[in-house]
Amino acid sequence: MSSAQSRAEAVAVKGDRIIKVGTNEEISQLVGKASQVIRLNGKTVVPGFIDTHIHVADFGKLLTWIDLSDVGSIKETQNRLGRHAAEAPKGKWLLGHGWNQKRFAEKRLPTRFDLDAVSPDNPVILYHQSGQMCVVNSKALQMAGVTKAASAPQDGRIERDTVTGELTGVLRGNATNLVWTVIPELSEEELAEAAGLACEKIVEAGVTSVHWMVLSSTELTIIRMLHAQNRLPLRVYVIIPANLLDEIAGFGSDKLALRVGGALISADGYLAAKTAALFQPYNDDPAARGNMLCTQEELNSSAAKILKLGLQLVIHAMGDRAIDAALTAIEKSRGEAPRKAPRGRIEQAAVLNKTLIERMKRQKVIVSVQPCVAASEFSVWSATEHLGPERARRLYPLKTLLREGIRVVGGSDCPMEPLSPLLGIQTAVTREFFPEERITVEEALRAYTVDAACSSSEENFKGSIETGKLADLTVLSSDPRRVSPNEIKNIAVEMTIIGGRVAYSKR
Repeated sequence: MSSAQSRAEAVAVKGDRIIKVGTNEEISQLVGKASQVIRLNGKTVVPGFIDTHIHVADFGKLLTWIDLSDVGSIKETQNRLGRHAAEAPKGKWLLGHGWNQKRFAEKRLPTRFDLDAVSPDNPVILYHQSGQMCVVNSKALQMAGVTKAASAPQDGRIERDTVTGELTGVLRGNATNLVWTVIPELSEEELAEAAGLACEKIVEAGVTSVHWMVLSSTELTIIRMLHAQNRLPLRVYVIIPANLLDEIAGFGSDKLALRVGGALISADGYLAAKTAALFQPYNDDPAARGNMLCTQEELNSSAAKILKLGLQLVIHAMGDRAIDAALTAIEKSRGEAPRKAPRGRIEQAAVLNKTLIERMKRQKVIVSVQPCVAASEFSVWSATEHLGPERARRLYPLKTLLREGIRVVGGSDCPMEPLSPLLGIQTAVTREFFPEERITVEEALRAYTVDAACSSSEENFKGSIETGKLADLTVLSSDPRRVSPNEIKNIAVEMTIIGGRVAYSKR
């Protein structure tokens, strides 16, 4: 990812820095008696991947759940749940995710009676692969106070047996919240343990730096806790919600390992829920245009406060109306910002048009996207149906953005989507809907390395393999540029090196 040297044979590291990049012969001359030599035999080294949008704490929580993504029957689901129920204290909630009835041999939805048979004393909630449906057992319904007479909330459905009218335990849409809201939160110690486990899994995926999207003050506490206990194995750039600005005093800043770098304002909601704010109504719902979560004045005021604190201004805006408001706030605040303020950034900028793209270019705005989220908008959430073909054509137009010189950076939005940067790269390169917006492997790699470093003003010491930069390196089993695009996700992460230290090795 270096503009001066796109490919090399070998790299030398001393301490936490790269001291030379060159040929095998040049680097061999630096090998001393105390040197550790790692021979890769033709494998590929890239700069350590940077995930610019990940919910680490939520990922950690998910890792404590029962993984049902590979079960092929209701019987197999029962067996897996039963093993966990046998080991759990009576009354402890059992959570799971990833099942899909289309894979089941029985070719039907599971019911509460299936779950009751193996877990009568522990409340259970098992989420469908889509996240928009779950099945719960009788104990969970009882604890949530959901009875046969219960009515479903708006945009939700409580399924009943068509003959008896009995609850089946299947909840859809907003009805899933009827049970979710009564599940107790993890303690700080439990959450720290889960987040620590998540960090280890992230490193195993070849990621050396994350932009941790914080959702609560508790997460700030556990980040401090993990850092103090030396349990953060990777570099963390913290992005906090704007309502927590008053809670970062005394957080401390380690430029290389951990710092609060940005603050997020949420301008609107999400396309899937039709809460992303649009200028024109949704194509399949003329009464819906989405919702702005703040006024323009509130957006401008929050932006000014963030910049005054020296933080990066990050705005979540999916709909064109929200993106327009975000750009107005960025334009207005630019004149009031400190001289060396970080560039403004829009998260999940989805519904774009020519005018918005031109404004982004003028303001040198960074666009943060998650390729797997973009793919899901089309394949799972029917974006073309919701928006109509004309607007859908300009949904996440990555190639157009890059052609206009706009910096695009990549993330996962894990755990909502899979963690793997290699899957994100493949998804951007093999885009199925409106394939004219596919980008090259080189462009996708940049989004997860050097351009990602630029998005947090860290390009001077990370993001490319160059002399003087941090020795954050990811070793891959194959070169992403030399395999079939549909095979990129299958490339194995062989080793992750952070600051010259082998943080993960497949062997």
